[in-house]
Amino acid sequence: MSVDHEPVPGWSEPSAAERLGVLRSVRTIAMVGVSAKPERPSNFVATYLLSSSTDYDVYFVNPACDEILGRRCYSSLADLPVRPDLVDVFRRLEDVPGVADEAVEVGATVFWTQFGLWSVDAAQRALDGGLKVVMDRCLKVEHARFHGGLHLAGFDTGVINSRRRGA
Repeated sequence: MSVDHEPVPGWSEPSAAERLGVLRSVRTIAMVGVSAKPERPSNFVATYLLSSSTDYDVYFVNPACDEILGRRCYSSLADLPVRPDLVDVFRRLEDVPGVADEAVEVGATVFWTQFGLWSVDAAQRALDGGLKVVMDRCLKVEHARFHGGLHLAGFDTGVINSRRRGA
């Protein structure tokens, strides 16, 4: 499925190898706009990132919540106790450029937006601030793609088998 996006001057979408390189280079992830509602995609991604499928240090940014999935929530990226390597954005499109500014201010190295979030303005701000940019991609899907964790339930079952049960 190909989606036509407005081009970002001086930037091209990272290749699969470049996205894998990003995933291997980061240790701390700040999820901006993560929801406490289990049915929301951000909550599902958070659950995956906290599972044994990854070894990232994950921080939640949502000023409307004190805690999600047993983890403290912070009001802003500036309030985090660490500098996040990667900022994963789950916000309304109009809020994304402001999050890019915050990511630059705190010294993140990667600005990543989830499915459906493509902002030329945000990408330009992040690029101008020296960040790598990945847009309109799910961090969970990309991690699972490269680490064998694509499963209907969204988690790595640890089973690789082409045989039908009982065969």
